Order: sequence, then structure tokens, then C-alpha cells
Amino acid sequence: MSRFLFTALFSNDLGLPNRTVPIALELVKRGHEVAFCNPEEAPQKLIAEAGLRNLEFRPRAVPTVIPPFTQQIRNMDHFYAAYGYQDEDYLRVDCEGIMAVVADYAPDVVVDSWNLSGCIAARALRKPLVSIIQGDMYPGSRGFIWWEEPTKDVPTPVPVVNRVLADYGVQPIVKTEDLHKGDLTLVAGTPDTDPLPEGADAVYVGPILWQKLGAKLPDYVDALDPGRLVIWVYTGNPRYFEPFVTWGDSIVVLRACIAALAEEDMQVVVTTGYHDLPVESASLPANFHYESYVPGIAMAERSDLMIHHGGHGASLTGPYTGTPAVIIPTFSERESNARRIAALGAADFIVPTEDETAEKHVSVEEIRAKVRQVLSNRSYAESARRLGEKMRSYGGASDAASLIADFAARV
Repeated sequence: MSRFLFTALFSNDLGLPNRTVPIALELVKRGHEVAFCNPEEAPQKLIAEAGLRNLEFRPRAVPTVIPPFTQQIRNMDHFYAAYGYQDEDYLRVDCEGIMAVVADYAPDVVVDSWNLSGCIAARALRKPLVSIIQGDMYPGSRGFIWWEEPTKDVPTPVPVVNRVLADYGVQPIVKTEDLHKGDLTLVAGTPDTDPLPEGADAVYVGPILWQKLGAKLPDYVDALDPGRLVIWVYTGNPRYFEPFVTWGDSIVVLRACIAALAEEDMQVVVTTGYHDLPVESASLPANFHYESYVPGIAMAERSDLMIHHGGHGASLTGPYTGTPAVIIPTFSERESNARRIAALGAADFIVPTEDETAEKHVSVEEIRAKVRQVLSNRSYAESARRLGEKMRSYGGASDAASLIADFAARV
């Protein structure tokens, strides 16, 4: 049997843990040993709820080199620059932290999903790497804003990354996405939702979505009036670094839905993925119900419509369960997801505008109109159901675990 260390972007939201936890559980069922390395609060809760081990990570630094905030994150280079990895000290602290965990835990294989420092650590310590990605992250893709021509002068941490790689005896890269091509690369989607460049060396495993075995919805959800519409609003993290505004914040989703749906004859369930409601939204309209976390597949199945922030997992949950969506993508990676699901007929979307403080805004009237449109036009739900049938033809977490276990046996 093999030992696996799971790493993922250090981000206080649930998208990547929801993707990796099901694979880890499948590996455990087959007798393998797994552990996670994630110091963020919401992921820690999800990992603990799954009964999995999360290894201690040393204190992280604070980045001091940050490009101007914008929701228009062009590609992986731009993302990692916005994440702070143009600050060499910040990148080194993260790399050395994961290297210390790897050295102590001694995994046979590192399984990563979107953690650059995890990929660097695996290569520096000559550990086999499995990478679980989205199509937009694969080397040679058109990035997160594929519907526009590439622009010049995109912020990049590549010179910093290459200095770090040189110190570890690792070959330099051209783009950060190069590091996300593993010895085995799995795509957590389908060719429809996550197209790859021609000739890509990767395996589609379909959506990987987690729901704890036997998980139930809160009693009040089960008791909602079956004769009235149920809308699930999933915001993700409203504020990543309260009280500061950041390019990934999803508070715009919550604000817009409160303003647009408070007087509608709908039952609205708001969830945040283990985050508290912002103080400004502590008093919700009478037709709103709040829960920090619900089992996502069950909630989507109970809902007539999802409204969410465009995360990859949320974007796939809708069609996976046959539930149409209105998506308010809060930065361009999420806009990419929204555009692809909308192009498949299973959703519509509204891109927020930004003011001079980087705070996001959407038209309340447009939200209300889009919600009514998607609910009244059955083609959205029908497209979601058809897409869901295709998604469920893939093996998801089970196939991913089989591929990973077979890979570990070979190396």
C-alpha cells in the first residue's frame, strides 16, 4: 500500500477540498494512507468532517509585493502574481513549509490541486507528482480569459519562481502552468466543461464533488413549502481578509441576491461554505434562510435554481444534479467557468463591474431578470439534465483514485 500527501492552494474556501477529499476517501477505502496539508480554516473543517488527517503547517508569511487588484486575472501567471508570489520570501516560506511536511510525512506520491509551492516542493524533493487541475490550467491553454486576445505586460512571478527552482536544482519554467503538469495529470471535468489544448497529456475523470455519506439537509430545508420555488444562493467566502477588499471576494453575490430576491415569492437558502455572514447581512429578509454549510449535492437537488460565485465545483454541481444556475463570477477564473456552462445552455451569468476601490457591483434589476428568465425557460433545466447525464458517465473520484493508485504502484 502507498502513502499519499494531498496539497491544494492555501485559500479559505471549499472548492479544492471538495475536489480532493473524495479521492482521498477512495484511496483510504482501498487500504492506502493519506494526509492533507492545508492550514486554512474552512478547508480544515471539511477535512475533519471527512475524518481525514490534516498535518500541521508552519506559520505563513504575508506577501509584500502585490500587483493592482482586478477581477480580470488573465492566466496562471497573473493569478500567482496576485496571490503574492512575486515576493520571493513569501514563495520560499510556502515552499519550505511544504518541503518540511513532505520530509516528515515521507509520502510515496504528492497529489496536488492548484498549489504552486506544493508542485515545487514535490519536484525539489524528487517526489512523484499527481496534478488534479481544470482545463484552463493546463500548459498551452488560453488562460482564464480565453474569449479575448492575450494582452501584454501581464504580471508574472516566473523570474522569482525560477530563482527558487534553481536553488532546488529544478529546471526553469516558461510559465507557472508548466509546474501543474504532473507525472500524472487528471482533469476534474469533461471535454465540454474543461477543454484542453490539442495533444494534451491528461486524463478526464469528470466532476469530483463531495458529500458525506448519509449527509442530510437541515430540517427547515426539508420543511420548505413544496409549492414554492427554492433558490440556493452559494456565495463562497464573502470576504477573504475582512475588512479589506480583495479581488476574490464574493460578498457581491450576497448583496445582490438580498436586494433582488427579498420581495420575490421564493424560498432562498443562503450558504457560505463554513463562513459567517458579514455583519451588514446579519439580518436577512423574511424569505431567506442561512446555513454556513449544507451538503451540496443534496441542496442542489432540492433547488429549482442555484445562484453562485462561479467556482469550478459550484459550476459543475448545477448540471451534475440537473439544476440550472445564474452565475455571478467574482473573478475571471470563475467567469471562464460561467461562460462554459452558459454556452452549454445550463446557466446564464452576470459579470460584476468594479469601482475604484475594487469593490464589485451588479445590477439588481439584471439579477432579478436573469433569475426569472432561467426559471421560466425550461431549456436551461433540460440542458442541465443532459449535461449531468454526460458528467455522470465519468468515474469521478473512484476513477481518479484507481489511476492514482496504479500510478503509485508503478513508481
